[in-house]
Amino acid sequence: MAAAEDDRLEVLPILPSLSLSETQSFYSEFLGFDATVFEDHNYLILRRDAFGSPIELHFWLTDRRDLCEQSAVYIRGGSIDRLHEEFRQKECLHLSPILPRPWGMTEFYVHDPHGNLLKFGRVSDESRP
Repeated sequence: MAAAEDDRLEVLPILPSLSLSETQSFYSEFLGFDATVFEDHNYLILRRDAFGSPIELHFWLTDRRDLCEQSAVYIRGGSIDRLHEEFRQKECLHLSPILPRPWGMTEFYVHDPHGNLLKFGRVSDESRP
């Protein structure tokens, strides 16, 4: 039996930001977050469609760089190869190569300008049945 749309669960990370305007610019220009869902003086919600799957990230304003440098989010799905190519073509700084990892995932990483780590992963081809 399929769950009703209202019963679906989502996980929406809330990351720290040293400047919401810098965060919005970076995520828009380099990572394709083209929808600002909400913005005020200390909170920002951004969204993008990633090949049919929505990604939504929330940000709160802080003056503590150490919080940003210790924060991360893992985004998992089959379309990360296309996302990596999209980010590479936009010459996104702090973009790692996409590589298979020993734990059975193929991953790449992006650090935003304030130090938040975005990890993108999918099950490696060798690990698929």
